[in-house]
Amino acid sequence: LLVGSSFGKYANSKPSCQFNLVATQCLCVKFRPCIDIHKGKVKQIVGSTLTDLKESGSTLVTNFESDKSAAEYATLYKEDELIGGHVIMLGADPLSNESAIGALHAYPGKVVVTYAFSLQIVPLLNLLRGSYYLGGLQVGGGINSDNALSYIKEGASHVIITSYVFNNGQMDIERLKGLVHLVGKKRLVLDLSCRKKDGKYAIVTDRWQKFSDVFLDEEILNFFSTYADEFLVHGVDIPVTYAGGVTVMEDLERIKIAGMEHVDVTVGSALDIFGGNLAYKDVVAWHCQQEAVAA
Repeated sequence: LLVGSSFGKYANSKPSCQFNLVATQCLCVKFRPCIDIHKGKVKQIVGSTLTDLKESGSTLVTNFESDKSAAEYATLYKEDELIGGHVIMLGADPLSNESAIGALHAYPGKVVVTYAFSLQIVPLLNLLRGSYYLGGLQVGGGINSDNALSYIKEGASHVIITSYVFNNGQMDIERLKGLVHLVGKKRLVLDLSCRKKDGKYAIVTDRWQKFSDVFLDEEILNFFSTYADEFLVHGVDIPVTYAGGVTVMEDLERIKIAGMEHVDVTVGSALDIFGGNLAYKDVVAWHCQQEAVAA
């Protein structure tokens, strides 16, 4: 229950869904919450306008800017027991970095370390390889080999990588291997956001403006699965904001069916907590229902 939460009407969003290790291992589609940060503020931005503005002369289009902090959103997600959400810094500025770290501190995860036949849950103080991460948030935006480990130590469950690995339009496998060695496969998420090119979907980087020479198909996904714990995919050609495409409850069911319950879903600007019309509490209730059926 969100007792004392600044979100008010969103309290009691998840009254019947219990968060436990067994539930997280069930095969079911899940709602993954998001926090997009631009210049320290939580925003929903039209992805195609996120260019280097000084060079392009274009204008940033913002669908929504919140008066609540990233940490407040993280607290909401923590109280509603939503796991696997992501914090994305849309720009490498100090305010966004500070805001992202605040969110990680508000909703840090815990590591479950297996000792023989017992489970011990401990706070994430240091990187623990070979463990199972429970709860918390993922973080992305400007992640590289110099800062990845620091975000893990700040409480991130995973770091999300795109441009660092797909450098200048080409995949840099040595960088990817280096990150796996640094933080471990279980802490790494590859952002494989894509746009259509020549009838196929090419991975895009640098605020979705630069096409790589890597196209998404079953073979490439199988290849990347040996290096990453998860994939994060945004269909950038869908004419909405960064979080990407879900506008009504029926869309959740479409994704559930199309992904055969292997693909989780993020909802962004359509949610009422981001200025949209889709009730956050209804999406959370749908999420709970999926877990209950799968348990």
